[in-house]
Amino acid sequence: MGPTDGGLLKRIIHRLTSDVEDLDADDLSRDTELAGARHASDCRRGEEVTVVGRLRSVELSPKDAAATLEAELFDGTEGITLIWVGRRRIPGIEPGRRIKVRGRLALRQGRKVLYNPYYELRQAS
Repeated sequence: MGPTDGGLLKRIIHRLTSDVEDLDADDLSRDTELAGARHASDCRRGEEVTVVGRLRSVELSPKDAAATLEAELFDGTEGITLIWVGRRRIPGIEPGRRIKVRGRLALRQGRKVLYNPYYELRQAS
């Protein structure tokens, strides 16, 4: 067995014995590092941040309410709520989609929020 074989064997055993949610979180966390973004758990209010992750949920506002589109992004460490004001729908913003967002982090009711973030849709990996 070569020096790199032990690392490969450890990764295979980890994948076979880990929970699917843990593996997904590991993959999302790795994507963050590759994209040069920050982990949501490291982001603080008032900072300009770039975060990469997967949309867990997307909520469209009813027609009789103010136009807003709300989505929950998860990057493997923590969730961030994305809110687009004045939009009811954005093509490609759908649950399960990988996305890279950038904006100034705010707090709303104790939760991390990005209002009207710049976004890039990502390819599934």
